[in-house]
Amino acid sequence: MKNKSKKRMAIIASYFEGETYGLLGPQMAATIIQENTPYDCMVIAIARKDDKNRIKKALTDYFGKERPIVGFSALSGREDLFSFAKTLRDDGVLTLLAGPQADVDFLGERGWQENPHRFNGLSNHFTFSLHGPAEQVIDLLQNLDGKDWQETPGLLYCRQDGGIVHHPSKPWEETFLGKVRWDNIYTMGKEGLMPLKISTGQVLQHIGCPHAARERIVDIGYPVSLEGKGRQTVKLTIKGCSFCDVAVDKGFYGSLDMETVMRQIHCLPELSDGRKIPFELINENPLPGLPRLLTEIKGREIKPSQINLILRADWFVRGEKYLRQALALARNMDVYILLSSVGLEAFDNEILRNLNKGLNVDTNLSAVRLMRQLKKDFPRHWGYARTDGAIHGFIHPTPWDTQEVSANTQKTFGAYALPADILPAHSTPLIIHHASGLGDWIREIERRERLRFKRYGSVIGWWKKNRKI
Repeated sequence: MKNKSKKRMAIIASYFEGETYGLLGPQMAATIIQENTPYDCMVIAIARKDDKNRIKKALTDYFGKERPIVGFSALSGREDLFSFAKTLRDDGVLTLLAGPQADVDFLGERGWQENPHRFNGLSNHFTFSLHGPAEQVIDLLQNLDGKDWQETPGLLYCRQDGGIVHHPSKPWEETFLGKVRWDNIYTMGKEGLMPLKISTGQVLQHIGCPHAARERIVDIGYPVSLEGKGRQTVKLTIKGCSFCDVAVDKGFYGSLDMETVMRQIHCLPELSDGRKIPFELINENPLPGLPRLLTEIKGREIKPSQINLILRADWFVRGEKYLRQALALARNMDVYILLSSVGLEAFDNEILRNLNKGLNVDTNLSAVRLMRQLKKDFPRHWGYARTDGAIHGFIHPTPWDTQEVSANTQKTFGAYALPADILPAHSTPLIIHHASGLGDWIREIERRERLRFKRYGSVIGWWKKNRKI
């Protein structure tokens, strides 16, 4: 892990205990740093249970006499990692907040200066923030010893007077998106940091989501907890799903060139039989291009084992023709296609409208029928069910759950046997990040009704009883 000829940097990311999936964003960033700067760089995946004092000791051992520089990325709103970053900064470590929502989390929630109960940001927790493409860090690291670091694209930092400087980010450059090292990630073991062997990687094909490319005006209903408000709504202009802060952060950049995608697939580790490890294809609408992708893979004599897809229910149904073509190719190549997640989210039309999913319950049920039919048609090369390893999106509870909604949803579950193969073992409660569309919804309700909803770091606690001002 140590290299006397190089400086060192580490990137810390949120992780679930016992998992072996890769972290494409942090691991690609570490690869960019390793290959384009004088720094060695590793990723440390931290679970909630990990002892932060042991992590501090591991970092001290890793950096030795070098100036410690620690980036934080993909933190999933974890307040324990926010606090850990502040502890490191107070100890003199140069800390850098990067990854999704790095700018808005550094700046704080909209209007927090006039509303102190709102999330006031992380500018006291990190030395800098870097928003946008990871390669911007090259400029920062190459100029740390002078004054030019202040002009780094995408950089946010505090002036001496307390104001925040915020530089616009660079556009994405595909040159930096073709290579990922998958052996640069570590977890905390009994004896300290230990390598994490990745069993499922990711391949980036789309940046952002096409659903976030177009603005829509949406009327979002009041939470049912506000009694006596009838059918009042909040009218908002939203890009993408109303709960999705990534839609606000990235929007939709578009597709990467096929050569860039192929370079990433080449980088994936191999199984003992020479095939590539399973990988998730990061593309919210992959089906129209999936036959070509498989044809390219076959033509280059790459041997994939499994491709995991994550997409919307409407695009899944709409893309049936392309998926059947892809599955015929997959059968010929002996590749397993797993529909690892469809964002069903709800089985109530009003909740789906409030989430701005852009589809209805009938579309979700059409997707379920197609999943099951494809299993009959391609039994050895198609998976979709919970027992296959899929975890489909189901958001519950939400602020709009009523007894009637719950009763109708349960009827749908029974009528279509959804618990047998579709529903996850545990639903996901609605999480409202302060920079999502629903963050604006909460703030407007606070203004109208003179209420305050509790904040939990960057998350707004809609589920707690609100306080009158």
